[in-house]
Amino acid sequence: MASNDAAAAAAPGRGGQAAVVAELPDDSKVPPQVKSPPPNPILSICKSLVAGGVAGGVSRTAVAPLERMKILLQVQNPHSIKYSGTIQGLKYIWRTEGFRGLFKGNGTNCARIVPNSAVKFFSYEQASLGILWLYRQQPGNEEAQLTPLLRLGAGACAGIIAMSATYPMDMVRGRLTVQTDKSPRQYRGIFHALTTVFKEEGPRALYRGWLPSVIGVVPYVGLNFAVYESLKDWLVTANPFGLVQDNELSVTTRLACGAAAGTVGQTVAYPLDVIRRRMQMVGWKHASSVVVGDGQSKAPLEYTGMIDAFRKTVRHEGFRALYKGLVPNSVKVVPSIAIAFVTYEVVKDILGVEMRISE
Repeated sequence: MASNDAAAAAAPGRGGQAAVVAELPDDSKVPPQVKSPPPNPILSICKSLVAGGVAGGVSRTAVAPLERMKILLQVQNPHSIKYSGTIQGLKYIWRTEGFRGLFKGNGTNCARIVPNSAVKFFSYEQASLGILWLYRQQPGNEEAQLTPLLRLGAGACAGIIAMSATYPMDMVRGRLTVQTDKSPRQYRGIFHALTTVFKEEGPRALYRGWLPSVIGVVPYVGLNFAVYESLKDWLVTANPFGLVQDNELSVTTRLACGAAAGTVGQTVAYPLDVIRRRMQMVGWKHASSVVVGDGQSKAPLEYTGMIDAFRKTVRHEGFRALYKGLVPNSVKVVPSIAIAFVTYEVVKDILGVEMRISE
C-alpha cells in the first residue's frame, strides 16, 4: 500500500509534469518555544487605548497655556475687553494669577482628553478597517486600499464617537478654564463642576453645545487623519525630497505632517468651536469673562440654539468674531496635533502593537 501511495505521488499530472508534493510540517512536532502565541485581542485593544491616552495627555499639557488663552478670547464679552491678544493675554494671566494660572483647567482638560484621545485613535483604527471592508465588497474593489476620502469618513466617525463619549467633561473644562479668582461662582474641581451644573441647570446642560461640536468634529478630526495619513503615504511612495529612509519617515517629518493636518482641520472647523464654547457658557450667569462690568450679570450670553448663536455673534460682533482666538489656537494646534500623532505611534512601538493607524 505504501509503494502504491509513493507511485501515485510521483505520477505525472494532467500537464505531463510530475506533481511535486511538499511535505507540510506537523505542528505537533514543532517545539513549544518555537511556536509564536496568537495575539491577545484584549491586550492589543488595551495597548492601543493606552497609546492614545498618553498621546492626548502629552500633547495637551505641552500647549495648555495657549489652550486657556484661546478659550478666554473666545468667550470674553465685547463690551468688557480684558485680553487684546495672545501675548498680552498670557502676560496678564502671569501677572494676575501666576504660573499656575497658565495651566488652570489643564487637569480637567487631561482628564477629558486622555479618554477622548484613547477612544478617538482606537475608533479610527476600527472604523478604517470597517469602511475598507465595506468598500472592498463592491465589484472591482477587492484589492482597494484606503483613499483620502475613506480616511476622512473614518476620522469623522472616530471624532463623533470620542466627542459624544466625553462631552460633559469638555463642558465643565471650559467653565473651569474661564473662571478666575474674582468669579462669584467657584467650581472646586471636575466632580464639583459636574454635580453643580447637573443640579442647578439640569442634565441637558452637560450636553449644551453638543450639536455644533459634533458638526465641527467631522471636518476637524476627519481632515486631521485624512491629511496626516495621505501626506505620509505620498511621501513614502513618491519620496519627493529624499525624506524616506528604509521605507520609514523620520520623527521630524511625521511632526511636519501632523502640523499640516492640524492646520487644515482647525481652520475649517474653528467657527463651530467658537459657537460651541459660547453655548457652554449659557446659564452660567456668574462667569466674569462673559458679562459686562465688574462681575455683575448685566449682559450675560444667551442663545436659544446653534443658529441663534451664529446669528447673534455675527450681528453684534461681526464675522471676524467667529475666528476669535484663532491665533493662539493656530500656534497651539501645530505642535499639539503633531505631538499627538507621533507620540501615539512611538508609544505603540514601545508597547509592541503591530497595527499602525496607517494600516
